[in-house]
Amino acid sequence: MSKQLQIVSPVDGSVYAERPLASREEALGAVECAARAQRAWRDTPVEQRQRILSEAVDRVVDETGEICEELAWTMGRPVSAGGGEVGGFEERARYMMEAAPRALDDIVPEEKAGFRRFIRREPLGVVMTIAPWNFPYMTAVNSIWPALAAGNAVILKHAAQTALAGERMARALAEAGLPEGVFQCVHMDHPTAGAVMQSAPVRMVCFTGSVGGGHAVQKTLAEADGFPGAGLELGGKDPAYVRSDADLAHAAAGIADGGFFNSGQSCCGIERVYVHESVYDEFVERLAAEVRNLRLGTPLDTSTTLGPLVKPEAADFARGQVNDAVAAGARALIDPAEFPADGGAYMAPQIVVDVDHSMRLMTEETFGPVVGVMKVRSDDEAVELMNDSEYGLTAAIWTADVEAAQAIGERIETGTVYMNRCDYLDPALAWTGVKHTGRGCTLSVVGYEHLTRPKSFHLRTQTREG
Repeated sequence: MSKQLQIVSPVDGSVYAERPLASREEALGAVECAARAQRAWRDTPVEQRQRILSEAVDRVVDETGEICEELAWTMGRPVSAGGGEVGGFEERARYMMEAAPRALDDIVPEEKAGFRRFIRREPLGVVMTIAPWNFPYMTAVNSIWPALAAGNAVILKHAAQTALAGERMARALAEAGLPEGVFQCVHMDHPTAGAVMQSAPVRMVCFTGSVGGGHAVQKTLAEADGFPGAGLELGGKDPAYVRSDADLAHAAAGIADGGFFNSGQSCCGIERVYVHESVYDEFVERLAAEVRNLRLGTPLDTSTTLGPLVKPEAADFARGQVNDAVAAGARALIDPAEFPADGGAYMAPQIVVDVDHSMRLMTEETFGPVVGVMKVRSDDEAVELMNDSEYGLTAAIWTADVEAAQAIGERIETGTVYMNRCDYLDPALAWTGVKHTGRGCTLSVVGYEHLTRPKSFHLRTQTREG
């Protein structure tokens, strides 16, 4: 009897779905099938690839209602917010398809008499995407659609919790006319995934997950057949800085959304906030008012704005960080009794003040509906604290001064600098990180560089003078 993947719903602890896991032989067979299919797909004109991929996006969008309900059951996202997941998926997919021709175009240096010279971007072969559960469509699309647009085949291992999202993408692509084998969603356990990563046809692994998971991917690839690449988007502890000239109402609303959307389970969610002392009290008061307006409850209720975390253990971990901070002298501003649904996977949102960097709440990834807020005296102090982290995915600066935001941003060790917004991926910009957040890049034309390899053509057109 084959091993089973089981999806336990955070809504009520019930088993929502089960799927058989592929055996090692089945998974490696899928890789060989992908390698064969890729040989023809790479010769398919870019315009034809674009048409198929665009049709697949249409099909996913047509299923928005079903997807919203499915996300509520499988990972706790309120149905009122599920449409944003599909919208973000569509925005990124369409941008990357539109960018494909110019990103893949030949690079031609200055003319040289008697020679034809150019650099061509060729597909790698088979790309493996390992996608997380927290944004199951928006994270997966970052590598899948551009990889396919570039002429690669893709093997997707989706997180067990949101495995059904991978199945939906596979159906949409097949129904849109993608040749068999070019994209496959394979449910597999970790040892089988390791065997796939080490197989010769796999030339790139795109992984989004924990720092520990990133190390495991690197160790696995160190023993692979060849030298496959890896794109690693790992942990985050993203900061926001509220300057003295910030629009405090706008900052409070934006940071509340950035910190508590998806119950704080966002790769680039705001987890720590630094506020200039001159506006600290007013900002904290405004932020608390925003948070108290959230409604915690079943994600199937359209009035819910804060659903359960993915599992009770995740909520317990975040509560533990808060309890440790309070024991060390911090103050929690929100009484969980204000949110009657609090308990188990359902966690009341929390703002913690009087914090410092001796507390793990301010240094250790939380991935829950909690932010720590700390008073600062200057831009310099804010920069020092924002950089005092092993992570570096995004940083948000709230100010009326564009020049100051850019100058501060240039000093922050991060992949993306925001001004007066946060927790958003612009597909025209590179999505990347530094330090323990990982390496590599997705989105934008730069993202195609990691899904292709340069091949130089140096053609001598004249063999003799005259």
